[in-house]
Amino acid sequence: MQSQTPALDKSLNAFHLWGIAVGLVISGEYFGWSYGWASAGTLGFLITTIFIAAMYVAFIFSFTELTTAIPQAGGPFAYSLRAFGPTGGAIAGFATLIEFVFAPPAIALAIGAYLNVQFPSLDPKLAALGAYILFVTLNIVGVRIAATFELFVTVLAVGELLVFMGVVAPAFSLANFTAGGWAGSDTFGPAAIGGIFAAIPFAIWFFLAIEGVAMAAEEAKEPKRTIPIAYITGVLTLTVLAFGVMIFAGGAGDWKALSNLNDPLPQAMKGVVGESSGWLHMLVWLGLFGLVASFHGIIMGYARQIFALSRAGFLPRVLARVHPRFRTPHIATLAGGAIGIGAIYSDNLITIAGQSLTASIVTMAVFGALVMYAMSMASLFKLRHSEPNLARPYRAPLYPAAPAFALAMAAICFVALVIFNPIIFAIFATIMTVAVLASRLTAGSAAGASFDPAI
Repeated sequence: MQSQTPALDKSLNAFHLWGIAVGLVISGEYFGWSYGWASAGTLGFLITTIFIAAMYVAFIFSFTELTTAIPQAGGPFAYSLRAFGPTGGAIAGFATLIEFVFAPPAIALAIGAYLNVQFPSLDPKLAALGAYILFVTLNIVGVRIAATFELFVTVLAVGELLVFMGVVAPAFSLANFTAGGWAGSDTFGPAAIGGIFAAIPFAIWFFLAIEGVAMAAEEAKEPKRTIPIAYITGVLTLTVLAFGVMIFAGGAGDWKALSNLNDPLPQAMKGVVGESSGWLHMLVWLGLFGLVASFHGIIMGYARQIFALSRAGFLPRVLARVHPRFRTPHIATLAGGAIGIGAIYSDNLITIAGQSLTASIVTMAVFGALVMYAMSMASLFKLRHSEPNLARPYRAPLYPAAPAFALAMAAICFVALVIFNPIIFAIFATIMTVAVLASRLTAGSAAGASFDPAI
């Protein structure tokens, strides 16, 4: 096994891992979340975001125990495989794969749309294709180069969000933020309750994919020390940014004008400083770094998930090959890129439940994430019981309350998502069932036997 799949290059430090943790997610602070206002209003969405942020903080503080105890590229797949065997591993692995393979096409199209605004003659899909080619290549060339680039663009993206908050802060008004804040009404009522639940996917978008750091665990230096630092500082960074961006944008003017836009931050700033301000132009240009950071980081994540599933026999073994020079999972990286490019060029050809293909697969990515969160927390409980002597360099604080809360919130979010997206759920469930059954039929008992905690 090890002769066929050489070890990945261990070259990432705590700063690299923080950059990956925040970079994977930070595009969610730039776009997508404001649609939650359309469903719940500012106050309703604030309630949703508080609960989702609490879920993610509890999840990450608990998930870190698994990542440091079992530092493998498979992340949630490796934990569930160890806790529940091949079937549990397949459920967690393919749910994670859906999350990480289906999110990049939407982000790539957002990059293309952004560049089309600056260069109207540029085809957004061609720009999205170029983004895939560039960042797939960068990921293949070497993980340290890729992670250093990720850290660079993440720092720029974080700095830009802080600049945004600083520029619009003088115009902040609590009256602006609260006007019609309960799903368009000034008073709390049944519509607000429905809106709070309908807005769950948009609050999740603030944090989606932070768990991807686990998939870089095999490439981390001293993972038992660096991963907890990266995860905990990462989730706290994102929590501060999420609330800061949402509150300042909502209170700077008429939030209703921003609730159905893909660029809420530039539009909010435009209302404060005007169209000709240098601050606005800087935000528009540097805002691209938020999209690039997430796109690039998620490519790193899906490549490691495909690699891990293939190494364990759940996908064709060829996908587990490591580049002889760069020691990166190059075939897995290319395979995920091919799926994403196919989705980009199918966007106008396929609609699901009245939505474009990319809008629908973002929802599917959230389904995958919630299943993975639940499986991870269940694995934590199972391994605490079945392997009490497993080396745990980091132990989840507030156990069992914190992981139980994260598990319960994931279940509530999942049910709400099913209620509001039944057709997409049916497609997700079908894909998951076929993938799990196919992997079990082809891998059989050998899949479980191939798992080696020492790899």
